[in-house]
Amino acid sequence: MEFLKNFLNQNYKEAGALLMNDSYCIFEIIYNTMQQSHNTMSIKTLCAIAGVSRSGYYAWLNAAPARAQREQQDREDFEQILAYKMHGYSKGAKGIYIALLHMDPPVVINLKKIRHLMDKFNLSCPYRGPNPYRRMAKAIKTSSVADNLLQRELKHMVHGSSC
Repeated sequence: MEFLKNFLNQNYKEAGALLMNDSYCIFEIIYNTMQQSHNTMSIKTLCAIAGVSRSGYYAWLNAAPARAQREQQDREDFEQILAYKMHGYSKGAKGIYIALLHMDPPVVINLKKIRHLMDKFNLSCPYRGPNPYRRMAKAIKTSSVADNLLQRELKHMVHGSSC
């Protein structure tokens, strides 16, 4: 119980407001504390110490099956997304999307979900960066204006005016 008080006092009371992910951590701590056999505190007291609402704790507790089902669905979708190695090289989100559409049968997964799963499971694709030699060649080029060998006299016009 002292661990809970110290944890909450050190990490969250100084920070001010709780973020949603932080409150999930607190709900997890409260749940684990309630599962201990030598616990004498009620959920009401633990929620008051933690600074979270009881209704939020119970909503988190009742949403556990939905979270588990969503996690299972994400894992199944991620198994399909592993087609990013299909042709021997990794692909980005759009490449994965196209690869899934060209499978037999076609698999339709939203591009946003593919990006979400790539972030969640730390799947990344190397991107082709700018060519340093081309950049250096552009930097060396001091002026693209050539000498006036033909002695042409060109009129400089202001934008928006005629002759």
